[in-house]
Amino acid sequence: MNKFKKGFTLLELLVVVAIIGLLTSIVLVSLSNSKNKGADAGVKSNLNTIRGMSELFYANNGNSFLPTGGTPLAITTPCPTYLSAGTNMLQKDKIIADAIAEALKRGTNNACYNSSLNWAVAVTLRSSDGATSGSSNTLPDSWCVDSGGASKSYAWVSGETITNSINATFCK
Repeated sequence: MNKFKKGFTLLELLVVVAIIGLLTSIVLVSLSNSKNKGADAGVKSNLNTIRGMSELFYANNGNSFLPTGGTPLAITTPCPTYLSAGTNMLQKDKIIADAIAEALKRGTNNACYNSSLNWAVAVTLRSSDGATSGSSNTLPDSWCVDSGGASKSYAWVSGETITNSINATFCK
């Protein structure tokens, strides 16, 4: 008679379960990073839409980024939502307002500026560690687009907020 029964020992089963758990955690971290990078791509794409639509708005409104009788919008957060009777381009133009709203769904915060000659919109990115250009901060970067054609990220330093992504009238 055989003394040994066929099968796995408890130790072997625990080792297999531990290995599967480790591999699962690695895959989940990788998927989370990919999800954040996908959200950032959505932010950048939506903000790119604003650049093209703002040029049409500018041409259709007497070479102004404000509607007739509109008032400038100081740097504000959050950006205004769509109103057909809005007093600035970022609010009055539905496509632009919707693009900002979609970017905000993928980002975590936003800031806007709008005058007759300039505009800028910034949205916080999800995947950034904030450590760009030798900075050691851990705050997220923002993605900013403006009427001057800029489309770039900005790394915050300690104590800054999304409004610091816009320098007066343009992206920093």
